Amino acid sequence: MPTVEVMSETLASQVAAGEVIERPSSVIKELVENAIDAGARKIEVEIQRGGVAMLRVRDDGCGMSPADAMRSLERHATSKLRTSDDLNGIATLGFRGEALPSIASVSRFTMLSREAESVEGTEVKVNGGAPEEPRAVGCPVGTSIEVRDLFYNVPARKKFLKAESTEAAHIDHQIRLHALCTPGIGWVMRKDGRVTLDLPATSDRRVRIESMSGGESGKELIEIPRHERRGMVIEGAILPASFARRGRKHQYVFLNGRPVEDLTISRALKEAFKGGLQEGLQPAAWLWISMDPALVDVNVHPAKREVRFAEPAQVRIAIMDAVEGALRPTPSVVVPFMSPSTPVTEHPKVQVEVVDGAQQVVRAREEVSSEAKPREPVWRHEEQKELEVEEEAVTKATKPDFRIVGALSDRYALIEGAEGLVLLEPKAARERIFYERLLEGDEKVDSQGLLVPVLLELDARDVDLLMRHREHFDQAGFTLDSFGGLTITIAAAPAFLNGQDVKKSLVDLVDLVIDRDGGSRVRRLAFEGFAAKVATVGAWRSAWSVPTLPGLLDELFACDLPYCDPAGRPTLVQISFQELDRKFGKS
Repeated sequence: MPTVEVMSETLASQVAAGEVIERPSSVIKELVENAIDAGARKIEVEIQRGGVAMLRVRDDGCGMSPADAMRSLERHATSKLRTSDDLNGIATLGFRGEALPSIASVSRFTMLSREAESVEGTEVKVNGGAPEEPRAVGCPVGTSIEVRDLFYNVPARKKFLKAESTEAAHIDHQIRLHALCTPGIGWVMRKDGRVTLDLPATSDRRVRIESMSGGESGKELIEIPRHERRGMVIEGAILPASFARRGRKHQYVFLNGRPVEDLTISRALKEAFKGGLQEGLQPAAWLWISMDPALVDVNVHPAKREVRFAEPAQVRIAIMDAVEGALRPTPSVVVPFMSPSTPVTEHPKVQVEVVDGAQQVVRAREEVSSEAKPREPVWRHEEQKELEVEEEAVTKATKPDFRIVGALSDRYALIEGAEGLVLLEPKAARERIFYERLLEGDEKVDSQGLLVPVLLELDARDVDLLMRHREHFDQAGFTLDSFGGLTITIAAAPAFLNGQDVKKSLVDLVDLVIDRDGGSRVRRLAFEGFAAKVATVGAWRSAWSVPTLPGLLDELFACDLPYCDPAGRPTLVQISFQELDRKFGKS
């Protein structure tokens, strides 16, 4: 059996680096947080080749003495904690004391630092964890840290990095996150020698939000006035429901000056809209929360991305009250995406099963819930499974003898069939029709050129997704090009949009394609998967009415698989006469 040995300092630092240094943006996060804690009023970030070749962070903060500069590269060294009691009231961003030695152990590291009262600064170099002797140099007040050849001595970790554009997009997102958090600090970012971000310091948070969120959404910001509850202070801004998107990446939450992610906060934001959001969408928001540091644990994640509240219920109530108060004076912003006639009680539970036979329809047994909850409408399926279709049934289906009865709450079509009542979900039917049209054609969607190209400003990670997978979006009918910075141009759009909101459709498609578990690590989608997502977006944008149902049914039953959408969910469900008789006590 191998003997137990104590790891060398270099190896221990490289192991520690694995916890906090995942990619170049992780390095930027640690260095920027230290600069903010040092009292910087201006921070400059420069990167080359996505940060892998070089990244540099300069600040005009307090700087360090020669002794502190050397000590900062030792493991467990920190200027922010003295006793274990300090862990109960952490008010700074960086505090673990692992970042600098961990970064220096996997790169070629150079640090320059000078205090205001010193006439000269200190330069410290480290190559792969091996420090050189420090030397006195001339440099401005503050600290500058340069990291070159990241992971050069850990090739196994380097091979997991993504394309340079993707890594640069993650860095851009990290900088923008901290820039939003600290409007009182000026920020400059240079990428491969070109300035991509230049934000002067401001005392007005709204100015910073507007300068970074784009002109269109900036005009629609709803201010969240200062709201206090049980020692918590909440303020910020939120956008109307029409700007809601899938996922939570457009929610910026800052707790005691720290960017955080927390499901409690996200749920409270959505609940504040009182069911006014389409299922699966999240509101865009910027929240600054101040509270007693002793009531929140920021030390539950190695990279400090997550927090744990001592009283999560009180946090949820405080956020809901603050957001509801901001939305109350302008009730028009909380108009639901759903029809106004849609009831705000929970729908009956539906049990789905496949019925063998010529019609291949889906039968539903309703089990009415014993109590109605005043919550957002949600379908709850007892069995969440895809419908399995036998190979011999993959032939063209024969259209049953249907008689259209009407519409149910603008969500379902009521149809009389030979065996009972049939409910058609027009959105799911449209998804199946769009999907099969895409696959049967030349793998392209009919595209329509726009008289005036549309400009769309997006998140850096979304722009990276669009540009790297442009050919897939071209197959989807969108002709895209970079306009510079975080703006793209849309020269053509799918013809099925019929002049509807091109911007919203493209954003919806981006949100569906992006791999949320890995941020913007988008998989190379096969055309079939991409077509399914295009079909979903197309169905969202396609209206229906009772007079259009005959044509919709003809198109649906011209499909190979008319009884399910591309995701396997049913397009039609049937309640048989026998089931109705049983419910009315006639069986």
